[in-house]
Amino acid sequence: MDALTEIAGRLETAARTATPVAPVADDLPERSVSAAYRVQEINTRHALDRGRRLIGRKIGLTSAAVQSQLGVDQPDYGMLFADMEVVNGGKIAPGLLIAPKVEAEIAFILKHGLDHTGIGLGDVLDAIDWVTPALEIVDSRIADWAISLYDTIADNASSGRFVLGETARRLDGLDLRLCGMVLEHNGIPASLGVGAACLGHPLNAVRWLAEVMVRSGRPLGAGDIILSGALGPMVAASPGDGFSAQIGGLGMVSVGFAPSA
Repeated sequence: MDALTEIAGRLETAARTATPVAPVADDLPERSVSAAYRVQEINTRHALDRGRRLIGRKIGLTSAAVQSQLGVDQPDYGMLFADMEVVNGGKIAPGLLIAPKVEAEIAFILKHGLDHTGIGLGDVLDAIDWVTPALEIVDSRIADWAISLYDTIADNASSGRFVLGETARRLDGLDLRLCGMVLEHNGIPASLGVGAACLGHPLNAVRWLAEVMVRSGRPLGAGDIILSGALGPMVAASPGDGFSAQIGGLGMVSVGFAPSA
């Protein structure tokens, strides 16, 4: 078993058992972004082999506020599987996640793929079918969120669960750069943001992702869901908590965390 496979197994076991592990960055044979993504890809292939269904991607670390929180300086991406989705207004059972945090984002659903090189903004605009508010529940298999960029990439970009709103809009008439976001934690505003916090515009994030996914060999396809990145700081969640986000022009999305037994 080579080093990357062993690291991937460590992270997969941590996710399956909700038991955190020590940082893995220093164990990479080469401490690089490419090596970290190879670990992520090993676990992606294993998930697909076990029958999990890939339905989209998430973009992480697009907000300067979140980058500051985690001490990194560039975006990353992770895989979204069907079993990661939580119904709008639903509750997440205790014990499924390790140290969840909640972010409010704009989600896009594609009507056709982006599988060619030289992707322009026009290609992105043409490919998007629907836009909806979303919550991403991020989680780290690394103990105490003591992560570097390499740790979070290897750990599927610290993904956990996600929630899509029930209102879907076309792009026409939406100002996604200036739309405001309020994330409430137990009814109290806890995180504020704006579309411009996501790489200057959420569509910039989608374009970045599309180009990277072509190079990685997993291009975006029709029907894929894209979580474009946090519009403001993430907020830690505990059992019994409730979260809701309102995004201007898109509506509201919410999720709860069931109390501990």
